[in-house]
Amino acid sequence: MKSGEEITTDQEAQKYLSLAEALREILNKYEESPSIGDLMEAVGDKGFGLLLIILSLPSALPVPALGYSTPFGICMVIIAVQIFIGRKQVQLPKRLKKIRIPLKMVQSITGFALHFLKRTEKLIKPRQRWIHSRLGHSILSVTIFAMALFMIFPIPGTNTLPAMVIFVIGISIAEEDGLIAVLAIILSTLAAAFSGWLAYWFITEGPEKATAVYEVIKETIKNWFWSIWGWFRSLF
Repeated sequence: MKSGEEITTDQEAQKYLSLAEALREILNKYEESPSIGDLMEAVGDKGFGLLLIILSLPSALPVPALGYSTPFGICMVIIAVQIFIGRKQVQLPKRLKKIRIPLKMVQSITGFALHFLKRTEKLIKPRQRWIHSRLGHSILSVTIFAMALFMIFPIPGTNTLPAMVIFVIGISIAEEDGLIAVLAIILSTLAAAFSGWLAYWFITEGPEKATAVYEVIKETIKNWFWSIWGWFRSLF
């Protein structure tokens, strides 16, 4: 017979699996490049979180996403405003809804998202549900708005960390995890500082030097990210 703690753990795991399965169901069903409108229809009433996860990943991952960070960033600026004003479902202009996402990119998104969620399943659970309060919506929407603005800039490297922050916020919204949201907000300050500095370097020193610096720092940040995440996992 299972203890109460074991039953609670099973229930939380089932909720986690519903998020992973929802992503798999949405992203694996396409045999050709889906549009943003197709994804919005597939997400339906599952909330803003899943759509933020899907739209942020192309810029957060090391996959070819040239030309997509700007329109996806614009989409997320609009989503942030709608979260702020309390909308329950996403509404986007028809022009943005018609943008299609290459099938190969969708497959890369699916693989990473499921792999990431599998590695972090024990950390993600409903807690600190302040994110559903009016203040919580305001804080998260402002953070998403700021990070999305960096994604819109056509400067190499200024979109990766902000997109990662939005990805984590998407998970926190989908899973009602206020602690993960706090982590994302802390990371957003680092992302804003780094992206702002890189944009300044790009403007003052030129694109070649800025790109070279970005490539070096990107690998460093990647290693730091998994080290910090490993430390965070060890706390639970």
